[in-house]
Amino acid sequence: MPHRIAARHPRAAPAPAIESDAAIVSSFLSDAAHVPGGFAAGVVFPRDEAEVAALVAGADRVLPVGAQSSLTGGATPRGEIVLSTRQLTRIDEPGEREVRVGAGVSLASLQRELAGRGLFYPPVPTFDGAFVGGTISTNAAGAATFKYGSTRRWVAAITVVLADGSILDLRRGEIHASPDGSFEIEQPSGAIAHVRIPTYTMPLVPKLSAGYFAQPGMDLVDLFVGSEGTLGVIVDAALNVIPRPRRAIALIRCDSDRQAIGVTAALRGEAADAWQQRGPLDVAAIEYMDGRALRAVPDDAFSRAHVTRPSAASVMLMVQIEVSSGEDAALGRLQDLLRASGVADDPVLALPDDDRGAQRLFDLREAVPSSVNALVAAAKARSHPDIEKTAGDPVVPFDRLGESLDLYRAAFESRGLDYAIWGHVSDGNLHTNLIPKTMQDVLRGREAILEIASGAIGMGGAPLAEHGVGRSALKQRLLRELYGDEGIDQMRAVKRALDPTWKLSPGVLFPP
Repeated sequence: MPHRIAARHPRAAPAPAIESDAAIVSSFLSDAAHVPGGFAAGVVFPRDEAEVAALVAGADRVLPVGAQSSLTGGATPRGEIVLSTRQLTRIDEPGEREVRVGAGVSLASLQRELAGRGLFYPPVPTFDGAFVGGTISTNAAGAATFKYGSTRRWVAAITVVLADGSILDLRRGEIHASPDGSFEIEQPSGAIAHVRIPTYTMPLVPKLSAGYFAQPGMDLVDLFVGSEGTLGVIVDAALNVIPRPRRAIALIRCDSDRQAIGVTAALRGEAADAWQQRGPLDVAAIEYMDGRALRAVPDDAFSRAHVTRPSAASVMLMVQIEVSSGEDAALGRLQDLLRASGVADDPVLALPDDDRGAQRLFDLREAVPSSVNALVAAAKARSHPDIEKTAGDPVVPFDRLGESLDLYRAAFESRGLDYAIWGHVSDGNLHTNLIPKTMQDVLRGREAILEIASGAIGMGGAPLAEHGVGRSALKQRLLRELYGDEGIDQMRAVKRALDPTWKLSPGVLFPP
């Protein structure tokens, strides 16, 4: 299998103008993590790969950004030229199994385009305003990773602009690492970039967004997926698609964590049977919201969802069920499972084709993180300007989930901290969020997140499931906890091989 590829010259084009208007630049100075202190040399809006290449070739430092929905500060500039992909919005005519799209296409726009042709792109994160390029750069994952996996497995091909302005056209299956674990990339100048893949062992978990992918014989496409813009600028991609599934949504109230984990385990078993055509309950995703997370949600969010606010001790699960024909068998099996698990209340249901009902339930789920973020912002305004979102993104093997939840709660409660936990319970990936009142809470919360990370690693999991690393000092420390100093050094060697002057996204993943 070839391990060498030649980069090509781009079409000659002038670099796009650098926008320096203060009002425009200021709108790009932070991402969804709201890390303070962002500043930029300007913003550019290239319209095609040639303009991206011209800008990158002539710039000293470049930060490619999409929707800036990063929760890690990775899309907050620190003096670079911000390369916005928002003009890279081409969507080619979809085929039965694949669609080619620009990096600046939002997931919502992509799904609308596909829906008109009865197609669907499965590995979408919760925020559908994210851009395709950003989701590839972070190997984004979401609720349905349980059934469909993360972004990586759905990327069929990518076009990448390298730090010297040359272009790589990569299609999955064509270029693999050599037996000694390396790639060779021939630059248009004739120079050869020797890229040696890291030798660390990645944890066996359903989702991982923790630095550079590394496996023997790996595909070169996978080096760029999840690299957070540090190795090249993704300008377009070919994505695999499937026929659009019909989906029912069930919101289930459980009395405790123990009951919720039991219900989730039973649903996972039903899903495994359904995927082998041995049962009707085809579960694509199960999401979890604990009582503390639900407490943060205002009453009107429950009212809009037509859902009664549960008691303070309750836990809620939201289940996505795919139905290929009639839903009676699937929902009947769900009711049997809930009765056997001791669930007292009937679930709140949105049946297939009830898009408005489903959206109301999704909006309630989204009210959890948005409400917690609002509490963090209020504490920042009221107490200290350096208060920031402090959260963990651990993933553990599902059979360690109950143990991990006990660990997460103890890490916060032993420090006298308020917190909320929610996330993708079917994957073993829960988001552990501090709800601070003071700057001291933030400092103690960071200690709690480190304890959680260490515990997750000890269970065979990882502390960085789907949000990535970015420029967060805390998450960069978690990356080091996962792979050690040697692993970070090996990643830095990959970076130097492809970007020797540290031009692209400097400070993301690890310091320059």
